[in-house]
Amino acid sequence: MKKILVILSIAVLITGCGVKNIMNTPTKKVEMFFENYQTLNDDVMSQLNTTVDNEERFNEQQKEDYKSLMKRHYQNLTYEIKDEVIDGDTATVTVEINVFDYSKAMKESDVYLQNNKNEFLDENQNYDEKLFMTYQLNKLIEVKDKVKFTLELTLSKINDEWKIDDISDENQQKINGIFNY
Repeated sequence: MKKILVILSIAVLITGCGVKNIMNTPTKKVEMFFENYQTLNDDVMSQLNTTVDNEERFNEQQKEDYKSLMKRHYQNLTYEIKDEVIDGDTATVTVEINVFDYSKAMKESDVYLQNNKNEFLDENQNYDEKLFMTYQLNKLIEVKDKVKFTLELTLSKINDEWKIDDISDENQQKINGIFNY
């Protein structure tokens, strides 16, 4: 095994393909993007915390429940690279992801709200969105079904480094399991 690693290292040095070049492909950048979700890296957690902390519809307990829900979601996200097409300094990577199907639970919660609005009234008989949010979060926590989505992620080569372009709202919804909601 040690000989193979030494020979591979020599081959890498001779061909000029260092580790940076191996890591600097459109496919590798997309893999790293999804691995960041799966491992809950600092950037993913910072974005999640900021998004949830700014959500005015949640009370503090709901914010914590939602964060836990999304952590579970991201850690259970799976992906498979299907294709990579490079055209000069642009590329498209096709990836299939498998995520929890939160869209279905959210739709069902909305229907339940419409048919049972009296369950979400406060002591003054006014609709209390926080009561509904608790109900909906509990339904999301129960989700076990998954759904597959295909994403087309575009990348641009800037200063010899592949960068993922801005993720569309549609693709972000797919990653978060709420597409079609």
